[in-house]
Amino acid sequence: MATQTATHASTAPDEIWFTRCPVPTATGLAYKLGWLTEEFASEGIPVRTLQESTPEIALRHYDHRLPTLIREGGNILAFAARAQGEPTKLVGLTWIEESQVILVRPDSGITQPAHLKGKRLALPSWTDHEIPSHLRGTSIGRGMSLLGYKGALHAGGLTFDDVDLIEVDGTIRNIGGAGRDRQPGRGTINRLWAIDALANGDVDAVYVKGASALDGAREAGVVIGIDLDALPNKASRVNNGTPRPITVHQSLIDDHFDHLVRFLEVTLRAADWAAQNVAKVHEILQFETRGSVEAVTQAYGADFHKTLHPTLDAERLALFDQQKKALGLFGFLERDFPLADWVDPRPLAAAYERLGRG
Repeated sequence: MATQTATHASTAPDEIWFTRCPVPTATGLAYKLGWLTEEFASEGIPVRTLQESTPEIALRHYDHRLPTLIREGGNILAFAARAQGEPTKLVGLTWIEESQVILVRPDSGITQPAHLKGKRLALPSWTDHEIPSHLRGTSIGRGMSLLGYKGALHAGGLTFDDVDLIEVDGTIRNIGGAGRDRQPGRGTINRLWAIDALANGDVDAVYVKGASALDGAREAGVVIGIDLDALPNKASRVNNGTPRPITVHQSLIDDHFDHLVRFLEVTLRAADWAAQNVAKVHEILQFETRGSVEAVTQAYGADFHKTLHPTLDAERLALFDQQKKALGLFGFLERDFPLADWVDPRPLAAAYERLGRG
């Protein structure tokens, strides 16, 4: 893979959009610190986030139909958009362990992967008609659950033939309405993870991930039966956010290369800052992750703030390719495509060079 970082002609965009999921990201930190706004203020280029936009614009997180969008989010939607022909490019990957667990009832006796044999596992349904038809791949609860179970079953020497998948409601409503002050309650969490189905005895186990889900588990009186983060094989934890891609439109690279590089450079500086300021990072992440302080600490561990830098190293790309193959097998991709054709290492390489690390 080429790593040429020659200077590119770059016109100024009218605005720069970015989006990130409710998880720790250097992009989210750079924005909350004001650094992204400051970087482009002298040119009069506004930096806008989809999370604080209109519902119509916020939908672009799902299909990437916004040419000046820099998307740092779950890979299921990123893969699906590319598989449908959106001209996106992969410019970076992060790996943040984010509390992938399988919840059970306290009296279940399920404490290790082998104990899942013969059990009923909750499987969120495909998203319904409320989701626009072109947003293939929006059934993220279903995708994450399948991938989480796959990792756990493999670790226990089991396959899907050894369990019963029980379909539950997986509808995500208000798809574009997550504003600055909106905090999802337990009802929102359960529409994605079906924690209530577990608490009510309809299923024996449910996969969840992230800080807010841990808060929901405590409220529902269920517990962690299997901690996927504790499994020794990293491949067992490949899922929607591991690895997490940074994707952009080809036009952003072609027409605004230098501005993209500067954006990435600011996020790299934020990752450096995070490594030295864990207490302040935790304060910001209560907003970013929508979870309590306790849940954020439990979900992401003690050292996550040291590992927010994106790369395109061989290990992450191999794990990312593993994810693409699994999503194709589970029916989330319109068509297959070579991963190498999606990758463009030049913007991130140029950003590292600007920091003197090329």
